[in-house]
Amino acid sequence: MGRRSRHTAEELRELAIQSAHQIIAENGLAGISARAIARRIGYSAGTLYNIFGSLDELVLEVEGLLLEALDRRLSQVAAEGPSHHQLNKLARAYLSFSRENEKVWSIVAQRVLPFNKSTPPWYSERLERLSDHFEDALASQLPEMKNSPKSLKQSARVVWAALHGISLMSATRKLPPMCYESVQHIADDLIETYLAGLQERSNRSRPSA
Repeated sequence: MGRRSRHTAEELRELAIQSAHQIIAENGLAGISARAIARRIGYSAGTLYNIFGSLDELVLEVEGLLLEALDRRLSQVAAEGPSHHQLNKLARAYLSFSRENEKVWSIVAQRVLPFNKSTPPWYSERLERLSDHFEDALASQLPEMKNSPKSLKQSARVVWAALHGISLMSATRKLPPMCYESVQHIADDLIETYLAGLQERSNRSRPSA
């Protein structure tokens, strides 16, 4: 009982999130339960429910940690400076991160909130930050798109969503077997084809000389 008194509610919250992350990294989402987490940190399952309300909310917090870590990885790419292949560099970092954290990354696809629950604002904001990296890279590679911020944002979201989908399908083993060794090539081809289409559309919209 003495151990329990040494943690504040916030400390216990962080302890539970970190422990849940470790369990998922070891055993995947199937290995997670309130009892398993409680046993690992030395508290009762009831204590966890008092803090998080439900196991779904705790798993969502684990996703939040993951998205923050990915945001940091993409920020490192951005810190290297602009490149003519910035989108491809981001894609490489994105897919590498998902492979390195495959079991935890798969919960993004497998976890489903109950119908009466909506995604919290902080979660949407973290996804938005990921998309922002692609918006900055797209503006760097196609500067003329800065003249249409709405179109730039939408196009960046298309690239990000497609790449996000590829990473999730890879993590959950839903890609055809022949694709796993060429996931990066698939992403590169997608980006290059989409950029070529955007460039062609931009060229058509320019007034004739």
